[in-house]
Amino acid sequence: MNFPEMAFAISTHLLSDEIPISELERICHSAFDFEVPLKKITPEISVLELFHGPTLAFKDFGARFMALVLRYVARNAPRRIIVLTATSGDTGGAVASGFLGVENVDVVILYPDGKVSDMQRRQLTTMGENIKALAVHGTFDDCQRLVKEAFLDRVLQAKYQLCSANSINIGRLIPQSFYYFYAYSQLEADTPPPIISIPSGNYGNLTASLLAKRMGLPIKQLIAASNENDVFPEYLNSGTFRPRTSLETYSSAMDVGNPSNFSRIIDLYQHDLNALNQDITGFKITDEETAATISELYKNQGYIIDPHTAVAYLALQRYRIQANDHISPGIVLSTAHASKFADLVEKQTGKPVEIPERLYSLLAKTEIFKKVDATLADVHAFLQANF
Repeated sequence: MNFPEMAFAISTHLLSDEIPISELERICHSAFDFEVPLKKITPEISVLELFHGPTLAFKDFGARFMALVLRYVARNAPRRIIVLTATSGDTGGAVASGFLGVENVDVVILYPDGKVSDMQRRQLTTMGENIKALAVHGTFDDCQRLVKEAFLDRVLQAKYQLCSANSINIGRLIPQSFYYFYAYSQLEADTPPPIISIPSGNYGNLTASLLAKRMGLPIKQLIAASNENDVFPEYLNSGTFRPRTSLETYSSAMDVGNPSNFSRIIDLYQHDLNALNQDITGFKITDEETAATISELYKNQGYIIDPHTAVAYLALQRYRIQANDHISPGIVLSTAHASKFADLVEKQTGKPVEIPERLYSLLAKTEIFKKVDATLADVHAFLQANF
């Protein structure tokens, strides 16, 4: 099967009692009209390139699928749906692109002011139409907190039909489970179950991999590859979950200090830490190690990666040494195009990064956004003024 066909088969298994089969088929073929290559970098390690969608990030899978599902759901809605979502980088652009022009739906994206890359910001501030951006004075965790507070606020719930496009919405995680199956299908026949290394911030991608594993996908080990915001690897080692203010790193989309999907993960394992550790290994990778990995992989293999992929690549190498496993195939999820982090990548490789036209064209567009404090009152005032 090609990717849309495989996505359709899996979504039918999960959603056919909610959405007609013919509609699901149309959604899958429309949402996933781009390639999903698995590229072998070394004899043991392949990279699943998830950045060939319209916004050059893995978030396109979830956002496009969810936008089309919501378009179907909202077709007879009595009032407009407001998608309220937080972004640490790529979610915002993917959601903006996926929902642009969708009838009966407005989108409000909250991002931490000054803490996303220039290209990531432009992807969500230059859309216009039904897409609006809020630059929050704070961190991604503040943005995520505001979204959750809005959903719990009775005044807002009574006045607006709110919906999320973050991974706190299961509609984002279901389509993210599809590409794990597709990656496995691209391995050579009779290959042992793979080790999959996942760049991890809010842990939606990791949770999606657990859904795939529960559906029967053979996976030997999952690696939660974190930057210096290592609350989940710390939990795996100590059994103590200690959320804290996020730190700024090179892999900015992973700068999350209180990941919302932690609750889902421990629920899947019924809070059994031993069972969790059997399936998932966590590693913390520093900025210095991230930069060095970008440089070394280009020098040794001629392959250019973004900082998030570098975190996952090095974590996989460390797991192989720790587990003394150099036989099982390794799959690294590459979640964003290197051009989104051109300054760092060019510095580490000494090679100019080609910026795709769909990103380059954003430089000439006018940005529209509103700066707000990290308070629900400011968000409420914005909604009241605009809807």
